[in-house]
Amino acid sequence: MAAARHWQTDPDPSVVALPSADGERPAAQLLGDELRWHRESRGYTLEAAARAIRGSTSKMSRLERGESPAKPRDVYDLAAFYGVSRQDLASLEQYLAQATNAEWYDRFADVTPHFLKKLIRMEGRAAEITIFENQVVPGLLQTEGYAEALIRMMEANGISDVDIARTIALRMGRQFILDQARITVMMDETVLQRRRGSATIMYEQMERLLAVAKKPKVNLRIIGMDEVSPPMAVTYLRFPGHVTRDLAYLESIEGATYATKQKTLDNYRKVLSDVRETAMGLTASLDAIRDAADYWAKRAARER
Repeated sequence: MAAARHWQTDPDPSVVALPSADGERPAAQLLGDELRWHRESRGYTLEAAARAIRGSTSKMSRLERGESPAKPRDVYDLAAFYGVSRQDLASLEQYLAQATNAEWYDRFADVTPHFLKKLIRMEGRAAEITIFENQVVPGLLQTEGYAEALIRMMEANGISDVDIARTIALRMGRQFILDQARITVMMDETVLQRRRGSATIMYEQMERLLAVAKKPKVNLRIIGMDEVSPPMAVTYLRFPGHVTRDLAYLESIEGATYATKQKTLDNYRKVLSDVRETAMGLTASLDAIRDAADYWAKRAARER
C-alpha cells in the first residue's frame, strides 16, 4: 500500500503553471524531463524503470525524451515505483494532461466505471447539486482515508495499490466542484456513526465535514435517526438553462440509473424536498457532526 499512502501524506498539490506553446518546449518533453529527474535522483537505471512499465529500455528512453506519447498508466506506474509525493504527482498530472490534451478525469479512465464517467462530466457543468446519502459520506466530501477504506471494502476481488491510489486521486479531484456549484448535502445521521475504516479515519472524516460546511456554496444538513428518509441515495443536478435539462443519478454496486424524464425528475425533486423539510438546521447538524467527531476521537485514543 506504499503508493496509496505516499500520495496521501503531503500537503494539497498546487496548480502547476505550464509554459505556453509558442517557442517553449512541448509538455511531452517537460513530462519526460520530470520522469527522468525522479528516476535519476533515486538512483534507478533505465532498465529498472522500464520493468516498472513492462516495457523496453528504448521505450523508457523515448518517454523521457518526449518522443513517444505518454500513456497515463505508464506515468502512474512510474510515479508509484519512484514513490513520488502527492505534490510531485500533481505536477506530473498537469504535464500529462497538457501532453495528451485530455480532460482531467480522462487520466483515470481505466479505473473509472463507465456509469460514473457521465456523472463526473456532468458535475462540472452543473449550477446546483443536491445529494441525499443514507449509507456513506458522499464522494465529494470524503477524505482520502475514508475513500480508501470504502474502496478496499467494495473491491472483493482485490485491487492493486497503484489503482487504489489513482481511484482516490480521482475522488479527490472531483472535489474542486465544492467551490463552483451550489451544493446541498443531506446525510442520514447513521452515516456519522457507521465505521468505515479505523476510528482515526472516522474522526478525520468528521473534521473534514465540519471544514466543508464552512464553504460558502455548501449547505450540509443531517437527518435525525427518528426521521423518515428514502431507502436509496439520490444525486440531483440542475444545469444552467442553456446547457441541458435536469438529471437524477442513483448508484448501486454494479451500476447506476440516470433519470431524465420530466415525471421521474419531478418525483425525485419531491423526495429531496421532503427530506430537506425533515433535516436538522445548520446549528443542530454541526452539533451532530461534532458529537460524532468527539466519539470517534475517544475511540481512536482507546485503539492506539
